[in-house]
Amino acid sequence: MKFKLNPLEKKWVLYDVGNSAFTLLVTTIMPIYFNYLAGSAGISDVDYLAYWGYATSISTVIVALLGPATGTVTDFHGWRKKIFLATLLTGALGCVALGFMQSWLWFLILFVIAKSAYSLSLVVYDSMLPDVTDHERMDEVSSRGYAWGYIGSCIPFILSLLLVLFYEKIGISMNLAMGIAFLLVAVWWILMTLPLLKSYRQVNYQPKTDRVVSQSFKRLGHIFSELKRNKKAGIFLIAFFFFIDGVYTIIDMATAYGTSLGLDTTGLLLALLVTQIVAFPAALLFGRISGKYKSGTLIKVCIFAYFLISLFAITLAHQWQFWVLAVCVGLFQGAIQAISRSYYAKIIPPEKSGEYFGVYDICGKGASFAGTLLVSFISQQTGSANIGVGALSVMFLIGFFVFGKADKTPGIR
Repeated sequence: MKFKLNPLEKKWVLYDVGNSAFTLLVTTIMPIYFNYLAGSAGISDVDYLAYWGYATSISTVIVALLGPATGTVTDFHGWRKKIFLATLLTGALGCVALGFMQSWLWFLILFVIAKSAYSLSLVVYDSMLPDVTDHERMDEVSSRGYAWGYIGSCIPFILSLLLVLFYEKIGISMNLAMGIAFLLVAVWWILMTLPLLKSYRQVNYQPKTDRVVSQSFKRLGHIFSELKRNKKAGIFLIAFFFFIDGVYTIIDMATAYGTSLGLDTTGLLLALLVTQIVAFPAALLFGRISGKYKSGTLIKVCIFAYFLISLFAITLAHQWQFWVLAVCVGLFQGAIQAISRSYYAKIIPPEKSGEYFGVYDICGKGASFAGTLLVSFISQQTGSANIGVGALSVMFLIGFFVFGKADKTPGIR
């Protein structure tokens, strides 16, 4: 039977379409612009890659500190939409402001703020999943979100890419082209969010209280003891920390990695566009077969695929190899994100989804602290970006075996 999204599910999916444009900007055009600013200041290619990785890691630390508290506050009735709107506007306005930066250092500082706000908005967005759909539909709805996010984000990306590649023929400066590109993404992000903001209602929540902040921190202190009882969720989070950090490191640093190897910028951007296009049907396919195969089995397949991808990255030296890498990543990128999100949503209490997803995003959506730090450190120590990226294979290997244990552990509801 053909699966159809209901109106609220469609509006929830639209936010993936909106925020994915920012993700694509961060992983493609933004590192290239930073490379331009850094190169103008005399910074070497290896240091450029390392600084970009360190900035991404700092953003992750901020999300790790603020994410759980943010998620816990949103569990109280009436707060989820307010926090969602605040993080959305901070991220979008930060995106616009990035287009006006001329200093590489200030660009990195503002990047950390915008990316942190974006990641915090995802803490809230993910926690909405139990409110917008049923337990049985989560895998498919989550997969649709990532799938349409990948293909939908191509619209502002292609417009931005045309600006960046042909700014001279249009008769504008590179700085102005970048500014317009960042503005386009921010406007797209906000427009795609408006339907969800208008229709979303918090169904699962904690009762209202006059002491929201104090009660949030009190409940936050209980989450880790609660995870000891919910061993399935606790072990899953450990596994998730390792394998998803590797995934997000590849997403965040793909363009920076290719640029540091001296590969053609236009080819890199087009290859990553192919990743988005391939990810669309691949995510839909995994969502569809999740009804036939266990979610745990699909996650294991994706982790092992990423293990092989990270090993292949060690040999990367030519443009065609980057294209192969881009296609392979596209096949499994959306699937591992979508199925992991819905798998987790099924094993946690729905009335505490904000609290639980705050912890979830420490490990993942805050974006790859351990992975980016590992790549940056190994790259600088060895003088080779290939070895740095190849080191991610260890994280996928650990994630694979720990997830196997989590999948066998009985869950509680």
